[in-house]
Amino acid sequence: MPSTDPGSPVSPAVQALPVFTAAGATSELLLLCPAGEPRQLLYWLPAMGISARHYLPLAEAMVALGVAVALHEWRGIGSSNRRAGRRQDWAYRELLTEDLPAGLAVATQRLPQARCWLGGHSLGGQLASLYAGLHPTQAAGLALVASGAPYWRCFARSGLIRMAYVLAPWLAALCGHLPGRRIGFGGNEARGVIRDWSRSGRSGRYRAERLDADLEQATAALEFPLLALRMQDDWLGPVASLDWLLSKMPRTRSTRDVLTPQDLAGRADHFSWMKAPVPVAERIAGWIATQESAAT
Repeated sequence: MPSTDPGSPVSPAVQALPVFTAAGATSELLLLCPAGEPRQLLYWLPAMGISARHYLPLAEAMVALGVAVALHEWRGIGSSNRRAGRRQDWAYRELLTEDLPAGLAVATQRLPQARCWLGGHSLGGQLASLYAGLHPTQAAGLALVASGAPYWRCFARSGLIRMAYVLAPWLAALCGHLPGRRIGFGGNEARGVIRDWSRSGRSGRYRAERLDADLEQATAALEFPLLALRMQDDWLGPVASLDWLLSKMPRTRSTRDVLTPQDLAGRADHFSWMKAPVPVAERIAGWIATQESAAT
């Protein structure tokens, strides 16, 4: 899995925009734009534990195709001023009701003329779906890449997966956070995030602590276009997992595609596509163009 270390400075062509929440959490939103006034904006949510910087190649490929991209930074990762620990905890509620609205407000204020599309990788795709359900008018559609519901029954070795969902919250409570860098899964994740994630993995249903909204009902009401790109050899995002996630949004107009090693000129798994994302960018940009043509 890619490191979450900040790494080298971003290119001068990348705008690092400050994002502030009312609760004091801050981060940088990375914005890349094509020349002129872009008409399309992809607001991108990373996978669990992955810093926004790791998606710069995807953003650059999208910009070359005429689509602006804003890369969201998860709380606790990369440029965020928070770090998960015994004194700092948060869950899906904070991500969905504080951080995402703040980041989207910055992006849309900077590009008010652009039509906004939500997109995400893995857990980012799940949370993009949940946010869209809570705010169905804020995005024109949803692009999922290597994503799917974490329900344990959808995976090979399902018994081991289910056990992991039982152990992960216990380990996070013991350590004060999930030590993802040490165990080789995700970043150092907040206890609340792991509780919400593990609950959805055990039950197959989405519910966020201290959030009154019915997330299942909200996603079921979505009616906009949806693109789902699956990697052929992705054991972390098998077809059954994607099917389970899409079944929660039955009224969306879904387009599905599978990328193969031939498409990517390399491995077609959960993370390898990030190193050579042009085929993914081409499919997302082409899908956006198709949706725009259909709307006119």
